[in-house]
Amino acid sequence: MRHNKKFNHLGRKKAHRDALLSNMTISLIMKKRIFTTLAKAKALRMYAEPLINRSKEDTMANRRLVFSYLQNKYAVTELFREVAQKIGDRNGGYTRILKTGYRLGDNAKMCFIELVDYNENMLKDKVKKESGRTRRSRRNKSTAAPAAAAPAKAAEETIDVVEATKAETPEAPVAEATEEKAE
Repeated sequence: MRHNKKFNHLGRKKAHRDALLSNMTISLIMKKRIFTTLAKAKALRMYAEPLINRSKEDTMANRRLVFSYLQNKYAVTELFREVAQKIGDRNGGYTRILKTGYRLGDNAKMCFIELVDYNENMLKDKVKKESGRTRRSRRNKSTAAPAAAAPAKAAEETIDVVEATKAETPEAPVAEATEEKAE
């Protein structure tokens, strides 16, 4: 029975699981977004967020502790320099999991896991939404009528332009001359 077992073993022994999570954390820090299964992403979030939280305070002790988990000095440097500045004011929730569907081969649930402050698309949407309040109102019939008339006017103008270009083309007299010769 699984009583009081708090984390997913991912079908691996401890050493293999630690290596997997360490490598995935390095990839997440370096690339800011990775594509994986949902179970691995949830396990990665539990592994990576405490390390990211350590990076807020740049001390030698914290650097050594994070290095003991990651074993990659480039990832530790990136974490303490770049990532720590972006997440400095955030209290938690440094990663976001976005479900993407099911894998074709084995139907496993797939997802993206990304660092929250590095997704420019969602940050733009957030700025747009905060910019102003919108109110719902009914459309006046007086403003709807001219809008409906505008496409009809545009259609008439295009017909006039087509007729004018047909009259200007020199092909019309040539076609008439060839018909006269055929008779």
